[in-house]
Amino acid sequence: MANKAGDANGLSAEQVFQVLASEIGLQRGEAGIAYQTYIGLARNTRDGRLAQRAMEIAIAANSPNLALEAARLWDELDPIEAKKIFSTLLMINQRWTESIAPAQAQLKNTKSLSEKEKLINSWRPLIARSQDEDAGLIAFYEITRTTIQQIDNEDILYLFSLAAEKSKQFNEMEKTLKRLIKKNPNNHSALNALGYSYADRGIKLNEAAVFLEKAQKLAPKDMLILDSVAWANYKLGKKELAIEQLQQAFGSQPEAEIGAHLGEVLWVSSNKEAADIAWRKAESIDANNKTLKETLERLWPMRVPSPKIVGNQQLWDGRFGVKITGQKSTNGGSGGFTLSHDGQTDVLDIRNPLGGSLAKITITASGAKLEDGDKVFEAHDADSLLQNYLGLPLPARGLSYWLNGQARIGSSAKIERDPANRTIKMIQDGWLMNFSWNEKNQLEKMDLERQTSDGPIVIKLLFEPVDN
Repeated sequence: MANKAGDANGLSAEQVFQVLASEIGLQRGEAGIAYQTYIGLARNTRDGRLAQRAMEIAIAANSPNLALEAARLWDELDPIEAKKIFSTLLMINQRWTESIAPAQAQLKNTKSLSEKEKLINSWRPLIARSQDEDAGLIAFYEITRTTIQQIDNEDILYLFSLAAEKSKQFNEMEKTLKRLIKKNPNNHSALNALGYSYADRGIKLNEAAVFLEKAQKLAPKDMLILDSVAWANYKLGKKELAIEQLQQAFGSQPEAEIGAHLGEVLWVSSNKEAADIAWRKAESIDANNKTLKETLERLWPMRVPSPKIVGNQQLWDGRFGVKITGQKSTNGGSGGFTLSHDGQTDVLDIRNPLGGSLAKITITASGAKLEDGDKVFEAHDADSLLQNYLGLPLPARGLSYWLNGQARIGSSAKIERDPANRTIKMIQDGWLMNFSWNEKNQLEKMDLERQTSDGPIVIKLLFEPVDN
């Protein structure tokens, strides 16, 4: 709110008192109470300034979900002012599809070219930090595609070319990269991107080789460019040279995508043992790398033991124990749980040690709902919902993936496998996980550990055997 508590136009005496009390509470560190007061007043008075102030409090408290809730209300009450920040908050919260329309409107209403470029540049770091790289780049393409012809900034143009490729708008990508190369013939990033795109699609291979040769001369120590050169050589049938170059690149700069390429060339060269070694190392770097996953699914689809599924449903039943060790005390809890996975929906039932129901949480792609008797709570994030309601840091969001030994979609992960290609160790979302499997490839035990500012959290899961 522009003048915070000092601007009380339209508020009753009681509401002014609540605002003043909230500001005093903020000074004492009571951000949660202040937020709830402002958001409640905004709903009751329909005053957009109060919703704006609630959003500011949430941002300062590093609570992006609450900030987005307040921004939605602000947008409803004062859409012209709210649009200036609403799109950014949606991006911070990884709501890429929802961010497109408000960001387009904001960009359209920005008049000067310098201000447009400044605005787009403010979004670039958010795209770089997107948990789902594809979703972030596709949103960026949709937001900027009608404006890009006006843009002269090389960083924006380069990111747009990557976004166009991710959106499968290859003509737009090629046109933008050639525009960059014409503007700066020594732009090795643009030369590499265009050459690699041609090689990866198996088109214009001789032209790709020319672009990549020049890029390598400009940046001879860049192993990602060497990876592109090797990939073009592989597509040209020069397998031995490609292997030599990929081994050099992977050894100097271990990247999951380079490992995926090395594994593929070794595989088609009938050296499957060496390919497996390369892919295992790549998975220990980032098992969620898109190129790596696509390569493994295409060349070795039966590599990992498949989970047992009845119809579309999987079911796990077991017990959990949580230990939270803080600086001054030890807390935690225990109980039982049942998790069912059906299509795109997970249902997690949590029970107390005596078997009584604690909560039922339903997790979908769009959010989570927790039910406790007649009470229903909803949120975008299942982990936050459980933490806030039960006080237990149970990782519900990715659990059905993890119990299959798979990385959750949407964030990087590191995986180590046993000789049977079962996951025995995984790191994702800050959790270190260790797995134990029986002879039927059923999960028997899973230990999770995460370090927090308050101390370590240790979770132990024990599973009931499943009859085949």
